[in-house]
Amino acid sequence: MNNISPKVQNQLGMLQQIQQQLQNILQQKAQYEMAVREAKRAQEEISDSADDAVMYMSVGTVMMQKKKSDVNAKLTEKTESLELRIKSLEKQEKMLQGKFEQLQAQIKEALEGKGAPAAA
Repeated sequence: MNNISPKVQNQLGMLQQIQQQLQNILQQKAQYEMAVREAKRAQEEISDSADDAVMYMSVGTVMMQKKKSDVNAKLTEKTESLELRIKSLEKQEKMLQGKFEQLQAQIKEALEGKGAPAAA
């Protein structure tokens, strides 16, 4: 590591930061995707029940009785909101992936360029 220039060391640090950001985004995306699946599954379950069936919805730490249409509307709203967040995370992921690949190529070029004259 001592024979690597400070610029390349700095780039390696940036590369690690980008990699960490990518991992965080992927974790968030996975959590949101799971929440979307759960909301859709809940909608499927309530679609089979009668319109006048007793439904309960969690509001904070309290369970409240709600109409089927209200529960369905809330689940649809939640799904749409989560899907927007997922799309936003996918954009961030794509941008960071591009930066990662660009920085990786720069580091590789710097290391190979430095290694070539030493080998000669």
